[in-house]
Amino acid sequence: MNGLLNWDFIAKYTPMYVTAAKLTVTIAFWGILFSLAVGLVCAALQYYKIPILRRIAAVYIELSRNTPLLVQLFFLYFGLPKIGVKWSAEVCAVVGLTFLGGSYMAEAIRSGLESVDTIQLESAASLGFDSRQTLVHIVLPQALAVSVPGVVANVIFLIKETSVVSGIALADLMYVAKDLIGLYYETDEALLMLVAAYLVILLPISVLATLLERRLRYAGFGN
Repeated sequence: MNGLLNWDFIAKYTPMYVTAAKLTVTIAFWGILFSLAVGLVCAALQYYKIPILRRIAAVYIELSRNTPLLVQLFFLYFGLPKIGVKWSAEVCAVVGLTFLGGSYMAEAIRSGLESVDTIQLESAASLGFDSRQTLVHIVLPQALAVSVPGVVANVIFLIKETSVVSGIALADLMYVAKDLIGLYYETDEALLMLVAAYLVILLPISVLATLLERRLRYAGFGN
C-alpha cells in the first residue's frame, strides 16, 4: 500500500481493464453502427410517411425507448433459448444495443430531416431536381448537420449503456470492476480504473464531436 491507493493493485490489474475495454468498444462499435442503420431506415419511413411501415416503425420506437436495455438483454439471452433460438452473449449484446439505439438514432435523424424547410424542396423541384437529387444534395447535408449533436449524444449514451451487458456474463469493464471488488475489496482502486477507462473511451469522442459541430456551423449548415 502506498498512500491512499494501492498502486500495486492498480498496476497488476490494469491489463484486465484494457482487455475489458476492448470488448466494450467492440460491442459499442457494432451496436452503434447497426443503430445508425436502423435509425436511418425508421426516420425515412416516418419522414416520407410510408403507410403501415411508418406505424411499425413508430411502435418499435416506443417499445424500444420504454423498456430497459437489461430487460431486453435478458429476453435475448435467457428468453429466446426457450423457443430454440440461442445466441452468444456477444451477439445478444450487439442486438440489444442495436434495438435500443436504433430508436434514439431514429428520433435524432428524423428531427434533422424535418428541419429542412419545405420551400427548399419546392425550390429544388422548380430547378428540375428529381427526388434522388433533392435528397442527396438538399435534404441530407442539412439534415445530417442538424442531427449531429443528437447522434453524438446517443453514441455516448450507448457506450455508457454497455455497462449493463455484464448482466449476461460478458467480461466488460463493469464486470471486471465488480469482480475485483468482490474478490479483493479494493473498491476505490477498482472504481478509479473503471472511471479512467470510460474517460479514455468517451473523451476523444466528445472532443471530436465538438470539433465537427464547429466545422459544420462554420460551413453554414445547421443554422
